[in-house]
Amino acid sequence: MEYVNLDRTKGYAELLKCSRKSVKELLTKERIEKNSIALGGGLKYNYAAMPVSEETIGILARLAEEMDLIGKYKQILSGEVMNTGEKRLVLHHLTRGNVLNAKVEADGEDKEAFYSGELAKIKEFSEKVHSGEIKGSTGKAFRTVCQIGIGGSDLGPRALYLALKGKERKMNAEFISNVDPDDAAEVIGRLDFETTLFILVSKSGTTQETLTNRDLVLETLKKSPIKGLVPNRHMVAVTSKTSPLAKDESLLSSFFIDDYIGGRYSSTSAVGGVVLSLAYGFETFRELLDGAHEEDVLSLNKCPKENGALMDALIGFYLRNVMGYPATAILPYSQALSRFPAHLQQLDMESNGKHVNRFGEKISYVTGPVIFGEPGTNGQHSFYQLLHQGTDIVPLQFIGFRKSQYGMDIETDGSYSQSKLNANLSAQIVAFALGKDDENPNKEFDGNRPSSLIYGDKLTAKALGALLAHFENKVMYQGFIWNLNSFDQEGVQLGKVLAKKVLKGCEGDEVLKAYADLLI
Repeated sequence: MEYVNLDRTKGYAELLKCSRKSVKELLTKERIEKNSIALGGGLKYNYAAMPVSEETIGILARLAEEMDLIGKYKQILSGEVMNTGEKRLVLHHLTRGNVLNAKVEADGEDKEAFYSGELAKIKEFSEKVHSGEIKGSTGKAFRTVCQIGIGGSDLGPRALYLALKGKERKMNAEFISNVDPDDAAEVIGRLDFETTLFILVSKSGTTQETLTNRDLVLETLKKSPIKGLVPNRHMVAVTSKTSPLAKDESLLSSFFIDDYIGGRYSSTSAVGGVVLSLAYGFETFRELLDGAHEEDVLSLNKCPKENGALMDALIGFYLRNVMGYPATAILPYSQALSRFPAHLQQLDMESNGKHVNRFGEKISYVTGPVIFGEPGTNGQHSFYQLLHQGTDIVPLQFIGFRKSQYGMDIETDGSYSQSKLNANLSAQIVAFALGKDDENPNKEFDGNRPSSLIYGDKLTAKALGALLAHFENKVMYQGFIWNLNSFDQEGVQLGKVLAKKVLKGCEGDEVLKAYADLLI
């Protein structure tokens, strides 16, 4: 398999020279009706309001073939070492199913069997908690689960938990992530210790913020006046087999992940599986995995017009590298997805925010965009002003559903709330695309603001899994296009190292000490 920088490809050179068409020129009723691609979980991806003509799509398809993007995806699925920086496999797809039906082995272990075994453990444990067979140390049933973790151990699982709140819950879930003690204090303050089960999530078992919060929780439980309360019997670990946490037999149970799943890609492993299975039941988590697997299979299609993740990746790359747009807004018109943009920030920016290629060589072209977003219609009343009339064009990714999750609605002024929500979504796409002329420059909208739409009937667990996998695979394909290693995150390490230096007294670093003295 050949890995080359983007600027050495024929396709990229052709894209830079080809004619460009605006959204206003391209957008028609027929284009809207024809330019949808089926995703997993009953979802569809529509790119009608993107500035890509048939000519442009043809060149993008040839670039995908030239760079063998599908072949590189198959390398991941077959268990080749794709995380070049850390010399690791990349196996998050395997947590939800074997796409190629190929045996994947690492460290003398059948990885499909390993993940299946962990799934079985999650199922058994969650069902025993729900039945009351596993109780707290004082004999009371667990009613709340609280996950302690940061980064990928928090953002993805929290976003998925919130996205499923329209379903019937078996347990409420809380999350503690920030080392800021106020975060833990605020959550702990509303917990009933006797009926709370804590999930400690750290792959390495050494994450500073997570272990600090664990100690804060355990110390609070130890000081509790509740008789018979044994803090460690209210805690399980999700960690790797080689971490210090794996050896702690005082905990209620342990579930394992391995070094071949990065934190931001770990929501379909035990990192998300334990908390979601406890909160909603294992079958709901299984449905989420099925939706993700369905999208993983669809992402193998060589034809971009039949592969939503590939098309989304190619168009996103075109907007970034040819059109020069520096950011992308994720705009879910679903309150359930309120934390999904935050998860995608980490997924995209931690994966493809790189300035060297997969071989550690500097590159001469731009890579990953800035990702941000909020749910509609709230965002309309805050930052949409800049999106509509600002001097920068920001591509938009809308997400919407025909039906609400709860089904609780009211008719006012001749329409229901869900209809009003989707009317706003439809109107925004058109307003961004076509704009509006006006004699008053202050009321003039230039338009030509590109957007895509992912839509479906209802946000189910299966649809949510497919949505998650769609963006994971989009980011993966864009990493291949830019010739990056999308699976390490060296950019987050320097700050951690310096923070430890501060806590040790800065060791002669005068500049670092000067800033530390302002705060400590």
